[in-house]
Amino acid sequence: MLKVENLDVWFGDPPDRVHAVQGATFSVAAGESYGLVGESGSGKSTILRAITGLASGWSGRIEVGGEVVSGGHRSRNFHRSVQMVFQDPYASLHPRHSVDRVLSETLRLQGMDGIDGRITRLLEAVGLGQGFRFRYPHQLSGGQRQRVAIARALAAEPRLLLLDEPTSALDVSVQAEILNLLSDLRRERGLTYVMVSHDLAVVAHMCDRLAVMRSGQIVEEMEAASLRSGRVGTPYAGELLAASSSYRREAG
Repeated sequence: MLKVENLDVWFGDPPDRVHAVQGATFSVAAGESYGLVGESGSGKSTILRAITGLASGWSGRIEVGGEVVSGGHRSRNFHRSVQMVFQDPYASLHPRHSVDRVLSETLRLQGMDGIDGRITRLLEAVGLGQGFRFRYPHQLSGGQRQRVAIARALAAEPRLLLLDEPTSALDVSVQAEILNLLSDLRRERGLTYVMVSHDLAVVAHMCDRLAVMRSGQIVEEMEAASLRSGRVGTPYAGELLAASSSYRREAG
């Protein structure tokens, strides 16, 4: 579903250019869930932004569903196939647009018909009833806003979802609900996920494989089963695992 080869991403112009990603290479099979982990500033989210065209300065090769992505242009087919769910659902939803408007505008942009029925089905798919249809973002909880953002992403009937820390802005009490929803949607719709997270427990639960990033480079790829059992191949991955385990013990 996704192939990334020798991806470099940069911001700014010389001599102040910053190379955020260097030589990243990985592939994700159809139906797989793939994680990108690492500390803040390691380049995880930047890879997603390059895939979607939100980061314009990049080189290398990106291929989605057999279609090679070039430059800043993304085809209509790309936007039907690939959608992104952002970290902060409040920031990603227009504060003056109702849920109905958010979903109906997305459906129209994708050239869908039967919009009224599609909105009903989308809300049901993310666990929201019709009572939420004409509410505004400020009338929703963080978890409800993220469910709307997921519904908006599903409106295009994509095959690949890019998930940028989809639960990190939410209360701990609702994080598991959103993760379980995403797991159910992946299974029911045959979706492929690329998930960025700093939380190794989330990635171990949600993903089949993962890449560990440090200073813009992928330093290790592993099966999620290896992460769950503590079997890592690099000292840095071991440090991340130890820090994550320590944090969870302190939080508990």
